Amino acid sequence: MKKINWLLYFFLTVCTIAQAQEKLTLDAIYNSSEYRGDYQRPISWISGGDAFVTIEKNDEGEDQLIKYISKNNKKEVFVAAEALTSTGTSKALSIEDFTLSEDESKVLIFTNSSRVWRSNTKGDYWVYDFDAQKLQQIGKKFPSSSLMFAKFSNDNKYVAYVHDFNIYKEDFNTGEITQFTTDGTKDIINGTFDWVYEEEFGMRDGFSWSPDAKHIAFWQLDASKIGTFYMINNTDSIYSKPIPVQYPKVGQDPSSAKVAVVNTSSKKIDWIAIPGDSVQHYLPGMQWVNNDLLLIQQINRKQNQLNIYTYRPSTNSVKKIYTETEDTWVDIGYPDVSSNQWGGNTLLLTDNNTAFLRMTETDGWRHVYKVDVKTGEKVVLTPGEYDVASFYGVSNKELFFSASPDNPTQRYLYSVPLSGKGTLKRLTPELFSGINTYNIAPNGKYAIHNHTDVNTPRTTRLISLPNHNTIITLVSNERLKQKLGNLEMPVTEFFTVTTSEGIEIDGRITKPANFDASKKYPVVFNVYGEPWGQVATDSWIGLYDMFLAQQGFVVIKMDNRGTPSLKGSNWRKSIYRKVGVVNTKDQALAAKEVLKWNFVDTGRISVWGWSGGGSMTLNLMFRYPEVYKTGIAVAAVANQLFYDNVYQERYMGLPQENKEDFIEGSPVTYAKNLEGNLLVVHGTGDDNVHYQNTEYLINELIRQNKQFDLMVYPNRSHGIYEGQNTSRHLYTLITNYLLEHNK
Repeated sequence: MKKINWLLYFFLTVCTIAQAQEKLTLDAIYNSSEYRGDYQRPISWISGGDAFVTIEKNDEGEDQLIKYISKNNKKEVFVAAEALTSTGTSKALSIEDFTLSEDESKVLIFTNSSRVWRSNTKGDYWVYDFDAQKLQQIGKKFPSSSLMFAKFSNDNKYVAYVHDFNIYKEDFNTGEITQFTTDGTKDIINGTFDWVYEEEFGMRDGFSWSPDAKHIAFWQLDASKIGTFYMINNTDSIYSKPIPVQYPKVGQDPSSAKVAVVNTSSKKIDWIAIPGDSVQHYLPGMQWVNNDLLLIQQINRKQNQLNIYTYRPSTNSVKKIYTETEDTWVDIGYPDVSSNQWGGNTLLLTDNNTAFLRMTETDGWRHVYKVDVKTGEKVVLTPGEYDVASFYGVSNKELFFSASPDNPTQRYLYSVPLSGKGTLKRLTPELFSGINTYNIAPNGKYAIHNHTDVNTPRTTRLISLPNHNTIITLVSNERLKQKLGNLEMPVTEFFTVTTSEGIEIDGRITKPANFDASKKYPVVFNVYGEPWGQVATDSWIGLYDMFLAQQGFVVIKMDNRGTPSLKGSNWRKSIYRKVGVVNTKDQALAAKEVLKWNFVDTGRISVWGWSGGGSMTLNLMFRYPEVYKTGIAVAAVANQLFYDNVYQERYMGLPQENKEDFIEGSPVTYAKNLEGNLLVVHGTGDDNVHYQNTEYLINELIRQNKQFDLMVYPNRSHGIYEGQNTSRHLYTLITNYLLEHNK
């Protein structure tokens, strides 16, 4: 009997060890849902935050709206799937997004969407009326999937929307449609934006109702003089098809931008006389303060001066109330791992709409200021030698924001009094070490809390504030965690190195399981390095880094100067006019410090990156061939003069004034120095970083007689994901290239 028990114990132990040493496969990651994580679908706070509504499936797998009481998570059906079934069909609407009317008597459903550049912003809209218990389609006379940004008027009588670059309103009761603008075309854009406003300012929705529904304020862009870039589709026909994109390249003028207010009764349009040249500035923000007051944000072409104006429709008067200048650039939306504010650039109003909040870094750190709407006087709400990462919302008395004064790889929730007098309070408990993000209820009493760290996929909780007590865990990702628990797990740690120039660089290292410091390991540096991304964060490492570690690689991510790390303005702004120079040098000098570690095999050093990380990869391979032996550059900007004007001019200035800086920062300038193994990857349908960059680089590498490898993905966009098996194919390619050249 003892022998049988021992054999059973031995068998179970062996099975447990075998189970704990499973390995990831690329098929499992990119061709199955085996390791797919769960996520919280969009929510809408109602009743001031005492409840919220979200999208869930019923037993038949159809979408419905469910209401939860915030204090206890009590659940009830808000709109059943049966109520969202239109006449003549048996299937409920698929809910992609939804909004409620001001009095919460109607809900607007967005469905059947289609993509416009990055986002699915065209679609169909349906209104469900709770009082009438009736579902009706808005704009049903227009073609399917052609309406944009439909929204209720506050008086609950109308919905306004954009169709074919013109603005309309529709009466719920009568179905009458009123057209406010008639000149909309692909060149004259009303109520929405061109490619570069969407990509670089996050601007999509381009109109808003006044609170009393008597006016609609809207943007109009004139893109008629913007150059057209043609992508070529060679695969869907025996003849090639050009795909046009209005795309303002570096040094080229942007679209002319202006704003107007239309009277919703008379249809009279008043254009707002904003000072300055309508071409040589951008208008990235506009919002109603009250029935007779608009706030309008204007930033100059160089993006180093922000002006904020008020406008009164009753008097047609414009007044400048705020100016902010920088020697480098002024940020409208601050890129950060904690930010959920990108899109719209609306200034957060406080104190009964008599003040707004503006985040600036003119004193060496990024802080939140409260600005009086009438006088422009400002009060700092977050004083101290630390950076605010982003802010989430306000209650009647407090501001809620993200920061991490002691560790730039992490993010936590803090609060300060809106009075500008009081103590900084950290609200995130020590238990949640890592990256924390929040969706704060309007009353400041509740929040949706997301947490992750290097070892933990995202979890989502409903919490109460300010005590941060968990009411319920909304998304635990237990299934994924159990799957990960069966894997051979790598170990991820943080480190800092100081370069030969005295710059302290934060890094994150992922080592293979059973790591042996006495052995030599190949190293893969995964890079980004530009102002729109921080990579060495205390967030879940993800499946591909885990996979590489299981293949025997040490994976390292480092953040150089110029990245949006919480290390002060000088850290972030030192890259001005030096993109491709300062960031590349920091990465290479930090890598040289890493190469001194005993377990690093200096003959097997690889680097790879995407987009800005692809540009960084090329620069590192060309400028520091003594460090990097293998590089994989995906969707890279090879020549900075080929990228869009808003992004590149923000960080580099105008090429009419300092073209030499653009040339110095461009990887193609140094292609002649290539010595190692280089794989260049690009999609021909990339509307963001054009395939032109890769062809230009190819020509230079040929001219310099440099051998390299190339993979082109026909008609794929910047994300290279369209089509069956594309992601699996791409990551198999990257993996095989790394394995082949690091034997």
